[in-house]
Amino acid sequence: MFDNIKILAPLDFSNLSLEGLKAAQTMAKAFNGTITPIHAYIPVTEMDGPYSIGLGPGANEDYEEIEETLVDRLNETAREHVDEKYLNEGIITVGNPAYSIVEASKDYDMIAISTHGRTGFSRLILGSVAEKVLRLAHVPVLVVEKESQLEPIERIMVTTDFSDNSAIAFPYAKEIAQKTKASLDLLHIISYDQFEKNQTSDSVISLRQQRLDLINKEYFHDIENQFNYEVIVSEDTPHEAIRKKDLEEKYNLIIMATVGRTGLDYLMMGSTTANVVRHVKTAVLSINPKRSEDS
Repeated sequence: MFDNIKILAPLDFSNLSLEGLKAAQTMAKAFNGTITPIHAYIPVTEMDGPYSIGLGPGANEDYEEIEETLVDRLNETAREHVDEKYLNEGIITVGNPAYSIVEASKDYDMIAISTHGRTGFSRLILGSVAEKVLRLAHVPVLVVEKESQLEPIERIMVTTDFSDNSAIAFPYAKEIAQKTKASLDLLHIISYDQFEKNQTSDSVISLRQQRLDLINKEYFHDIENQFNYEVIVSEDTPHEAIRKKDLEEKYNLIIMATVGRTGLDYLMMGSTTANVVRHVKTAVLSINPKRSEDS
């Protein structure tokens, strides 16, 4: 799945955006992969009208010169922070950054992106861009921030709501754990408000534990020495419970599906994944089940 992985790494030339590039190298090392930096920009002329730099004769030459300068800078920046043996020639695109990244990612296996970056018309506004990419991308998206400690990958969390969609994250989690020798914890969150009137917490927990045991036997039996599973009962929202568990255990990577089954009996994975990305410092690998199936 990830062997010889091809990773797309968006950069806006800010120090924060370099975190995505560093995360890409961690994955490229583990899976003998390659990294292609990408920078998307909106020309000032498209934002401020035709009078800022002029759109008369020579405008095309101006664009060509700008793009040549940008690709040189992109490649130079990448070489300063990543071993050249992992790098491909950088890509420059013009237009909406999130959509440009998603469109380009169709030829790749993963996007590695930072959640924050420098603002400005000619820069990626990476906080909002990352969330749009997370929602729209056809490939897994690895989201990191400045304080993420992805390397070495020693502890991984993967979450489930028992839906088929959430199960699509399991093979990715297993493969990364096998390659890195990391421990892998499977978590299911139950909120107190999920209990029905005649249910007891013990009976619900027991049933959910049994379901985790079945998942263990179906998906993870061959890495049992690295694998653990747990039901967490919490007064908090699912994303807050995940954040607290992450703070306690200091995971290097959290793996989640972006779409799951909705309803009070299950963790609502779509909104939960976005909230986890917003609130944890740990790297998050999101898998969009619908996009994965389409791909």
